[in-house]
Parts: sequence; structure tokens; C-alpha cells
Amino acid sequence: MAKDHVLAIVLAGGEGKRLMPLTEDRAKPAVPFGGHYRLIDFALSNIVNSGYLKIVVLTQYKSHSLDRHVTKTWYTSPLLGNFIAPVPAQQRRGPHWYLGSADAIYQSLNIVEDEKPDYIVIIGADNIYRMDFSQMVAHHKASGLPATVAGIRQPIELAPALGVIDAQDGVVKNFLEKPQQCDGLPDDPTRVLASMGNYVFTTEALIQCLREDSQNPDSKHDMGGNVIPWFVERGECGVYDFKDNDVPGSTDRDRDYWRDVGTLDAYYEANMDLISVHPIFNLYNRKWPTMTLLNGALPPAKFVYGDEHSRMGHAVDSFVSPGVIVSGGEIYHSIVSPDTYVHSWAQVTDSVVMHGCKIGRHAVVSKAILDKNVIVEQGAVIGVDLEHDRERGLTVTESGITVVPKGMVVPR
Repeated sequence: MAKDHVLAIVLAGGEGKRLMPLTEDRAKPAVPFGGHYRLIDFALSNIVNSGYLKIVVLTQYKSHSLDRHVTKTWYTSPLLGNFIAPVPAQQRRGPHWYLGSADAIYQSLNIVEDEKPDYIVIIGADNIYRMDFSQMVAHHKASGLPATVAGIRQPIELAPALGVIDAQDGVVKNFLEKPQQCDGLPDDPTRVLASMGNYVFTTEALIQCLREDSQNPDSKHDMGGNVIPWFVERGECGVYDFKDNDVPGSTDRDRDYWRDVGTLDAYYEANMDLISVHPIFNLYNRKWPTMTLLNGALPPAKFVYGDEHSRMGHAVDSFVSPGVIVSGGEIYHSIVSPDTYVHSWAQVTDSVVMHGCKIGRHAVVSKAILDKNVIVEQGAVIGVDLEHDRERGLTVTESGITVVPKGMVVPR
């Protein structure tokens, strides 16, 4: 029997305002993460590991670095008709850009018509998790329903910030957008089932819905706000519980890990999740790898000077990427991205340092996010005196993380 034809669509047009200044000149899915990855690598790795190799990435906002990354990193052989292709907004349905996530797919229906898939998997591009979408597709087929939304169990106190799924016997009865009050799950009253923003559709039904939605002047043309309710009202939307997804190589500790990195604090915390002794999200799962393309011209990381009484280049409880030189500096519980230089007697603690940064002698970087190509001059201090950081124009989050924008020179 021939395998079902599945087209995967990745929604990667997000502006990511809450991640400013990291999204000052890049789309949210292009934000670096975990050393040498970008956020979109997690979504694409999940799709590819699931066995789906016909993928379009819909882009819009400041998409140059994202388009370049997808094109240079995620290429496949065309021999078997496979592709992973960025598709920018093209105003195919009128003189306007994407009006919402549903409109983005509606404006790209030419791809669906060309491919003629049996099913369409639609996911976001900026969350950190592992998921085997082939299991969700199998669940969708078995349900006989034209739409399926993935749900993840979350504490009930978070419901006012979530899209909550009210389901019975596997069918969504109601979709509650950020409810102030709601009931917990029958098997766990302390938790609710929240939408992950991942969907599976039978193609013909999705096309019909999108065409009707495009004609509705009151619609916000949003997948979660309009498309899913359209199917729910007809009793045609099923739910797939993320807890049932069994990813090869996962453990009880990281099996249902999922992080929305929509804020600077959430982004920072998700990075920190990677570097504990027993990480909550394990990047060393070789059975379900998170993939990206490293710069082959970069040499291995180097640690120099070993005089414990004077200066010692070392890193503890940290990720240190290729091309990094730790020249008599100290790195603790941090993520240091490629081509970064940490000079003698400098200290980097509890921080995320992106590509190409230079940390000068005797500088201190503590609980900070440094965007690419930041230069911290000799003796400069970041993340210790938060009021001073604010006075210098740096962003300081609610939890006290200092964020330094791309290319900034931080003086002493």
C-alpha cells in the first residue's frame, strides 16, 4: 500500500515583539538558541525525524536570515521529489501581506494544489520540544475526523494565558481562548489541556474552511482563533494528547517537555534547561537528533592557560561551541556560541552568549543574554548592577536578565 502523501507547513512569519531586542533585525524563528542552533531547527528536526520530507516554511517578517538559514542548512535531494523550502509572502490573494496564520496558508494554497497531499501537518516554528508527528497523523486517520489539534497538559492556573481544549471521547466540544475560569481534566483536576499550535488536517476539508474564512470580514484569519473553532462548531475536530507521543530515545524526565519561548525570560530559562547535569531537555538524544549545519571552517573550542594561581581558561556546567577560545577566562553555567573569545580573568556566569562575542579582560557577564557580535570591553560589568544596565539603555527583564543587543560595544 502506498504511503499517505503528507505536506508539512511551518508557520515562521512571527514578529516576536516580546523577544526584542533579539528580534530587532531577524524573525523570531531565526533567533539563535542553545549555542549553534536556531529556534526553527527544532520544528524542522521534528518533521524530518517523523519521516516527512515535503516541507514549506512560510516567512514574512524580516526573513532574510531565516530564509538563508533554511536554504543553506535544510536542503534535500530533489531526486525523490523532496524539498524544504522557504516561501515568502507574495500577495497572491490581493494587495496585502499575511493577515494571520490562516491567511498565510490560504495565500499559499497554490503549493497545496501542486502537491495534492492527502493530509497537511501545520506547526509553529518557535517552540522547543520533541514530537513524532507520524503518530499524530495516525491518530488523525483513525479518528475519521477532518481536523486534529495537539494538546499539552498544563497547570490550571496558567489557563488564562492559554487556548484550552474541552474534549469528550476524543472530540473537541469547546475551544476556550484564555479563559479566566475553567474545569481541570477528569483524570487530573489540577491541569488543563492546552493547544500546542500543532494541527493535522485532511486536505479537502482544510481548503474548504480556508476559502470560507477568507470571505468572512469578521475573521482574524487565525488558525487557533478561527480555523479550529470552525471545525469545533461542526463536531469535526479531534484532539491528540501530547503525553501519548512516544519519541525514540526520550526518558521520563524529558518525555513531555515543551517550552514556548515567547518572552525573554522564557527564552533564557529554556536555554538554561539544556545544561544541567541531567537536563530537562536532552540534546544528546541520538535516536531523535536536533539537527543544524555547523560552519565547517571553525576549529574545535580551545582552553588555554592552566595556572590555577594566576589564570585558568575553563568552563563548568556549560555548552561551549566550536570556534570558542577561552584564554584564561572562566565560564560557569552558561551557553557560549561559536567564534566567541573570552579573555583572561573574565567571568561569564549564568548567561547566554551568541556568535562572535568578545569578552574583554577582567570583564564580568552575569545572568545576561548577549546577542551576536557584542564586545564587552576590558573591565566592563553586565548583569550585576541592573539599574546601571537600564541607564545604559539595556533591556532588563522582570526576572533580572540583562539583554545586550546585536553588535553593541559595552564600555567599562
